[in-house]
Amino acid sequence: QVQLVESGGGLVQSGGSLTLSCAASGISIKLYAVGWYRQAPGKQREWVATIYTGGNTNYTDSVKGRFAISRDNAKNTVYLQMNNLKPEDTGVYYCNAINMRFNWGQGTQVTVSS
Repeated sequence: QVQLVESGGGLVQSGGSLTLSCAASGISIKLYAVGWYRQAPGKQREWVATIYTGGNTNYTDSVKGRFAISRDNAKNTVYLQMNNLKPEDTGVYYCNAINMRFNWGQGTQVTVSS
């Protein structure tokens, strides 16, 4: 039973920061590449960032320099530190293991006001 639970979202002013958490159970995150995704109203789900098993990371261009993905293997949790947030970052944020077709969680809402 793989479960990925997102938390940490909220309402933030432009320029503010949030840290999202992705708590995993049923898998050990150190064995998987894990990604963050987001979905704005009326849009398709968009890939945001990935952390690979070796610790390398990758980001979509729009968040480079502002977001940082990390993991704590002892806590079996992946994080997304989001800085200098912009209104276009608004959406529901999800995490999942890359290419594993695990079920999506409920996500966590991030709303950035101007």
